[in-house]
Amino acid sequence: MPDQFLSRRGDVEPFHAMDVLARATELQNAGADVAFLCVGQPSASAPASALNAAREYLKSGVVSYTDAGGRADIKGRLARHYREHYRVDIAPERIFITTGSSAGFNLAFLACFEAGERVAIAAPGYPAYRNILKALSLEVVEIETSADSRWCVTPEQVQKAHDNGKLSGILIASPANPSGTMMTPQALNELIAKCTELGIRFISDEIYHDLIYPDQSGIEQATALQYSDETIVINSFSKFFCMTGWRIGWMVLPEKMVRPIERLGQSLYISAPELSQIAAMHALDGRDEMEQVRLGYAQNRALLMDRLPKLGFDNILPIDGAFYAYADASRHSNDTMQFSKRMLEEAKVAVTPGLDFDLERGACFIRLSFAGKQETIAEALDRLENWLR
Repeated sequence: MPDQFLSRRGDVEPFHAMDVLARATELQNAGADVAFLCVGQPSASAPASALNAAREYLKSGVVSYTDAGGRADIKGRLARHYREHYRVDIAPERIFITTGSSAGFNLAFLACFEAGERVAIAAPGYPAYRNILKALSLEVVEIETSADSRWCVTPEQVQKAHDNGKLSGILIASPANPSGTMMTPQALNELIAKCTELGIRFISDEIYHDLIYPDQSGIEQATALQYSDETIVINSFSKFFCMTGWRIGWMVLPEKMVRPIERLGQSLYISAPELSQIAAMHALDGRDEMEQVRLGYAQNRALLMDRLPKLGFDNILPIDGAFYAYADASRHSNDTMQFSKRMLEEAKVAVTPGLDFDLERGACFIRLSFAGKQETIAEALDRLENWLR
């Protein structure tokens, strides 16, 4: 197709983690034994309650469209989850079921912002934020975080960015990807208050909620809904409930945004898969099973925190939650794109280069996922030790 027929919307940075995954899978298919630490893919299955519900529902032989916003029963179950888990009362009508959290980002950006408006995100941060915003002709404002604020965006930084040009919105993840760093409840409350003062729409990515290590960080988990009904919360069953391939998530919306989001969802997605909605609703009853999985992540985290500094990766951002270690690799390389490629080809260990998450400073960092089995993590560390000698 001639270039003049190509939209500039596709001119975004590649998602390097997925490129690494593709090459690692290619090597594996050719017979190589690859240790996958590149993507946030849990090795555990969805809870038994979800699998059993899906099997039972399939016996009917009919899996249908649902309302664009999802089945009433899963929305009611999620409202109960917020009451029990966060002590927040959410009307079920404010909950919108999505095709994974990715659809939630698309819907939020389309419903909230006009082309050309400025939207802030944290750096380092999840690359899909930047790429989706850019593809939608929005101006991305990356706010560089640092150790001074435990790698979290501060109200002062938001004020400065807003003074440089009106911000229409900000997207914050806590726990964050790639670092796993989490905002304290006080810091989250203060940031939301500043955004409210300035008229900035606050979008909270809470996809890694419940994957936290409070015994290590001492930080309590909080949802943005505890501090404002005007925030948009995006969450998913992919991470804590190990349901990545089911492509099922949800949004909690201010009342006035429900109908606009519904209109967009009707045309873009029709509805999230009904089978996934059934499974997800029952997944919420499998929390005890998933807690055992989280404890396995905690063991993987401890293993990485013990061994990575001994391998020269001695600057690791605080891992309060999620299942990633974002580590400074500058003792070994200032070009972790090439460093990661060599690691994969020579040591057969797949990690993600930091440029995915921070275009300015990421060349010195790598992200390692510890969502897999402990023996995989241990084997990868052994290979790295031999490779780096």
